[in-house]
Amino acid sequence: MDEDATRLLNSTAKELETILTSKTVVGNPIQLGECTIVPLVSVGFGVGVGAGSGSDKKNGSGGGSGSAFGGGVKPVALLIADKGGVRVETILGSAASAAETIAETIGKVMSAKGKADAAAD
Repeated sequence: MDEDATRLLNSTAKELETILTSKTVVGNPIQLGECTIVPLVSVGFGVGVGAGSGSDKKNGSGGGSGSAFGGGVKPVALLIADKGGVRVETILGSAASAAETIAETIGKVMSAKGKADAAAD
């Protein structure tokens, strides 16, 4: 592999290493009363690196290299810890349905908390 392409690949891999940590797939916990909700996401990335050189009689010789990087993050589940234990609620579909699932789950948690508070009174 061309020396420039190798350098590009190594520097790109080093940057990916700083980005892809456990904090990337586990979001900050959300505290709702005695319930803790932790968002879990799927992270995907793609990298491409290339280099080449060539020459012709008219233009002489030349070379070049380049790299490309793309990625995405998608919510996939919520980890919910409350008095009843710990459970995982999966999120299916688009971002809109993910937001609906999160809102619905928070609503269920708040409703259960309200019932528990009323029973304690």
